[in-house]
Amino acid sequence: MKVIEWLATAAGAMALAVVAVNAVGARHWDRRTRGLIDRLDAGRLPSRAARYDEAELEGLPPVVQRYLRAVLVPGQPIMVAADLRHRGEFNLGQTTDRWKPFTSEQHVVVRRPGFVWNGCIQAAIGVPVRVHDAYIAGEGLLRPAVFGLVTLVDMRGSGELAKGELMRYLAETPWYPTALLPSQGVHWQAVDEHSARVSLQDGEIGADLLFRFGADGLVESVYATQRGRTVGKIIVPTPWEGRWSNYQLRGGMKVPMDGEVAWLTEAGRKSYWRGTLNFLQHEPSAA
Repeated sequence: MKVIEWLATAAGAMALAVVAVNAVGARHWDRRTRGLIDRLDAGRLPSRAARYDEAELEGLPPVVQRYLRAVLVPGQPIMVAADLRHRGEFNLGQTTDRWKPFTSEQHVVVRRPGFVWNGCIQAAIGVPVRVHDAYIAGEGLLRPAVFGLVTLVDMRGSGELAKGELMRYLAETPWYPTALLPSQGVHWQAVDEHSARVSLQDGEIGADLLFRFGADGLVESVYATQRGRTVGKIIVPTPWEGRWSNYQLRGGMKVPMDGEVAWLTEAGRKSYWRGTLNFLQHEPSAA
């Protein structure tokens, strides 16, 4: 009986230790997150327009005009920032699938383009992996840490990492679609009746993606021939695709509520993120 009592006491002590470590890690991580968001907001630039004017659509590929008319209404305020929350599953497996639940919060700024994604993946019972994925002032950042304390990878800088993060920003613009207007710095090029290429330049960092549109005119998927995939501590250029679905009205605009993202590797399609948007608050231009 004494052995059983000792084991129960030890298990209780370990559980309390995990709770304490988690609380310390959460506070430490929150401070880091606040610092990143402050940096992002400090680089804001004024909006080039206050409201959406259909005259902006002149000269755009027909499929893009159809999309923007479907998701926006004339006079729609231009969105300068957004706050989002997600829930879903993240695939931690490299060769086999290891889907784990996650929740996340994200802050986005349209000009100068950037975002801070603050995710929490439940890698095991009571063991969270907190993740910062960000693009701030031309610099990409990726940092996962167990409990928010034990850093697994710490990558930051320009080059391929920054380019990949700017691609992510561009891929997620259907959540704040006024960012896809020419006045917001994007450039569209026709491809065919169902797709068009969009590009965005931020200083020395540039990104472009192929947008594919469904029969309803809405963005169905985004595709990059090469995006930097993190393998260990190196970045490997890999084809990449995101899919959007379940469009609903939010802030007077049609936005996708569900998404799924995958690497298109030589071994086949490797999905690694699938989630649902459960909170979205846009910040309109004050101009």
